Amino acid sequence: MSIDARLTELDITLPEALSPVANYVPYQQVGNLLFISGQISAGPDGLITGKLGDGLSVEDGAAAARRCGLALLAQARAALGSLDKVAQVVKLTAFVNSTPDFGDQPEVVNGCSDLMVEVFGDKGRHARAAVSAPALPRGVAVEIEAIFEVV
Repeated sequence: MSIDARLTELDITLPEALSPVANYVPYQQVGNLLFISGQISAGPDGLITGKLGDGLSVEDGAAAARRCGLALLAQARAALGSLDKVAQVVKLTAFVNSTPDFGDQPEVVNGCSDLMVEVFGDKGRHARAAVSAPALPRGVAVEIEAIFEVV
């Protein structure tokens, strides 16, 4: 089954792959690795902002991380022309806007990790880092970057 068919089966619609807002590129392919720049949490109604541990729940954060994952997939499709060219999700690096005493960053980032496994199956299993950040660009809740192996 193609990844587009899988997305349809899961009732997932990818957002538009957005252009960078600063001096960087949205993705860079080096050999068989595709590096996707950090994608910030945004939904259909705009940016998902706030701080985990101060007004945002773990469930809110996981939903924001899932939105980052959708944006990562949109950028990968823009780079490759088709998500069928993804051989493996190699690594996610996630930053969670959180208070110093918040410790559930892994549960927040599961929102993105679970999406990758839903879409790619075992090829979606990956290494990752889930890091607390005292602030993120534009006050967003989550930012995630990815590395994909491609064919």
